[in-house]
Amino acid sequence: MRRSVLLVLLVISLLLPLAAGCVAPPPLTTVSFMVSGGQEEYEAYQTLVKAFQTDNPDYRIDLRYVPDDKDYRRRLAADFSAGAPSDVFLLNYRRIAPFAAEGAMAPIGPMLAQSTVIKEADFYQPAIDAFRYNGELWCLAQNVSSLVMYYNKALFDAAGVAYPSADWTWDDFVAAAQALTVDQDGDGVTDQFGASIDPNFYRLAPFIWQNGGELVDDDANPTRLAIDSPEAQEAFQWFVDLQVKEQVVPDAAAEAARDGESRFLDGTVGMYFNSRRSTPTMRTIESFDWDVAPLPSGAQPASVLHVDGYCLAEQSKNKEAAWKFIEYANSPTGQEIIARTGRTVPSLRAVAESPAFLDPEAKPASSQVWLDVVPSLRAVPVYVNWPPIEDAVSKEIERAFYGQATVEEATSAALSITEPMFNK
Repeated sequence: MRRSVLLVLLVISLLLPLAAGCVAPPPLTTVSFMVSGGQEEYEAYQTLVKAFQTDNPDYRIDLRYVPDDKDYRRRLAADFSAGAPSDVFLLNYRRIAPFAAEGAMAPIGPMLAQSTVIKEADFYQPAIDAFRYNGELWCLAQNVSSLVMYYNKALFDAAGVAYPSADWTWDDFVAAAQALTVDQDGDGVTDQFGASIDPNFYRLAPFIWQNGGELVDDDANPTRLAIDSPEAQEAFQWFVDLQVKEQVVPDAAAEAARDGESRFLDGTVGMYFNSRRSTPTMRTIESFDWDVAPLPSGAQPASVLHVDGYCLAEQSKNKEAAWKFIEYANSPTGQEIIARTGRTVPSLRAVAESPAFLDPEAKPASSQVWLDVVPSLRAVPVYVNWPPIEDAVSKEIERAFYGQATVEEATSAALSITEPMFNK
């Protein structure tokens, strides 16, 4: 009997390690993360996710990629409506107010204040402040980009025009654009344009500010547009005259046939206005040399802020885990990964001022331009109805830009259309 008991105990002792080996490991903590952008950006986010998972093996990031920006916004809205948003998502500061007002996002200010990895003082302040709404910090700025001018050095050289300087003026810009606008075969049709700029409110804004005007009556609590002031009207007219008077930018038909970025890529436009987002595409150019310059300046320096942020869904069931990923993505390690795509101007000062961004071997040679303009950056209002207001005004600006309405007519229409959009 005693021998049988000993035998049973022996068998059990031999089986216990095997049984232990069959126990399933604890489940990974999953965080969903939705992004948009080009292929280079997607690959960078994949690298970011892999790096995070390597450093945090108990976590899994479900990366959701929607290439087109408009499709991305539709998907985001649909996911929130269905009650199944991604835990973390990227959003431009101009679009946060509706989500914050509806309780769709969780504020990240308290989390940032408690972080031992990053702190608010590490970031460029304009980028941080862009995501404040109703006294709360809602998202963490990924970048601190702005509108600059890409220019074709070969076309400048051929026309004998000096490259743009740090202090060039509106008049200098127009003179350069005139010299770069060419009918190459003498058939009366312009083959090469001096410049290309999208005729919308976001592009017009810095020129209004440079001329001493404002977009709205009160940035913090807007009640109406302010683009009917003499200063704003003068800037609006100058902007429109680039097409209707000077004809140094494509008209409606030419723009519809081929957009400005495409024209810059094929060497048929001398100057192209955009943010840092065009840099990865411009780096594919092999046929000519190019660089970037600040906006031509008016009475005072100003450029418009372009910044996306990592936002946290209020419905997320893994807020602590989601914040851990946001924190990592905005650490020096995370921001360096994204910066090397060329797509972003890092919001972290230490990364922006490092070779990860200012790589002398990577175009553009003058990336410092984006950092130099930070002190003069301005944001458009963070206002719950700003997206439809901006869209409505942009349509009127486009009408004036392509000669379908005068500046006065477009302004009057914009004021009338947007008046009910302001909550007074």
